[in-house]
Amino acid sequence: MGQPRPASFLPSRDGFPFTNSWPSEPAVSVATTPFGRVGIGNAARGLCGGMVFAALDFWHAGCAPPAARPAPGDPLFRFIVRRLVQSWHIPAGVARYYYWMTLPDHDASPRLGAAARLGRRGLAARTIEVQWPRVRAQIDAGEPAALGVVTVASADPLQLGHNHQVLAYAYELAGTQVTLRVYDPNAGPADDIYLQFDTAAPHALFTHTVNIGWPVRGFFLTRYSPATPPGNVRPPR
Repeated sequence: MGQPRPASFLPSRDGFPFTNSWPSEPAVSVATTPFGRVGIGNAARGLCGGMVFAALDFWHAGCAPPAARPAPGDPLFRFIVRRLVQSWHIPAGVARYYYWMTLPDHDASPRLGAAARLGRRGLAARTIEVQWPRVRAQIDAGEPAALGVVTVASADPLQLGHNHQVLAYAYELAGTQVTLRVYDPNAGPADDIYLQFDTAAPHALFTHTVNIGWPVRGFFLTRYSPATPPGNVRPPR
């Protein structure tokens, strides 16, 4: 297998040294979505998007993230919750997750007309043919890529919380097989977490070591803009 490239962000150094496990409150409930009020983060169910964005914020600031898990009400906890909500890019981001949840894993049958096939591209093809080149270009430019990971196949908006967010920071190529290294808040500061797929087999399943109880159906690049993290951080690395 080829060498990872590049790896300017490393979970063991730049990720939070604690996992995505939180008290059962507060619930994060957002009303301004296409589906009305949607709970996108009882903290006990995880603040993955907030941790991804916040870790990236500390990385941009040149600071190591704090070692101690913040308690509810602490400035860092409030910051992570705020970044969680921002990572969903409401309302368009929520609608995107939902739309991808309703799509098939693979392209529509070739027996359908061209227009129908275009509208029903599967998640595998959308991920490998469209999203992966964007993610690769961003990593090659030295910028980690925040990813929205779609795990469930459902038209029920209450299932939105089962999707996940990770941060891609490096990749390895072995022929047409891609191993995408990711920071997974559920796994903590582990450098061995990955998403794997074959660009020559866009109908194959994704394999992964992400710490979730669901399959990975596909992923897309999430828009990120740096924010200033709260104070009381360790000295720059």
